[in-house]
Amino acid sequence: MKRITILAVCAFIATPPLAMSRAQAQDEAAINRMQTMIARPTAMCGSFEQLKTLVGLSRPVKSSGRFCVMAERGVLWSTLLPFPSTLRLSRAEIVESRGDRVTSRLTASQEPAVGVISELLFSVLAGDFRKLRSSFAISASTDAQSWHARLVPTDEGMKRVIGSIELIGGEYVRQINISDASGDHTAITFANFAPGESAFKPEELRAFNTKK
Repeated sequence: MKRITILAVCAFIATPPLAMSRAQAQDEAAINRMQTMIARPTAMCGSFEQLKTLVGLSRPVKSSGRFCVMAERGVLWSTLLPFPSTLRLSRAEIVESRGDRVTSRLTASQEPAVGVISELLFSVLAGDFRKLRSSFAISASTDAQSWHARLVPTDEGMKRVIGSIELIGGEYVRQINISDASGDHTAITFANFAPGESAFKPEELRAFNTKK
């Protein structure tokens, strides 16, 4: 980021940091308000629609399905259309499956980034901005019933993958826009939120309880 400093007049020297301080204070106040607005169920399911725009492709790739989140267990991301597949993410591993067949498995011992990816996704879905601040600079705004946040990575490793993340929500995160460092863009819209383990299908509970 380019910073403009004016050395000619002392009054102007003080202006940029004061303006930055006010902006930081406004973001801090907005984040505090957001934290009080967001519901925090320990378990939750819902539906999603995803639109991924890839560099070099004229048409975006559409998909839709269902997601479930369970605190301390991770995220279950089930794509139903156009092709069924399931991705289970935890701190220990990322497992992709089609039906009952596991097609890939990546453990944290093989790739340390597994835990980071899973924690990031869980924090984003949960709207846990306190955790996200450890890796992102966050600018935010709120109104009576909704909020908006833009996350820019501060971690050098994260910068190589993510350009920015935009989150929009109210009681729950309703939209995520991810701009990759490569130029790809992903827009995800969430709906049909259902808190509690009673919202889980039997096979979804089994997936969270599976230890292999």
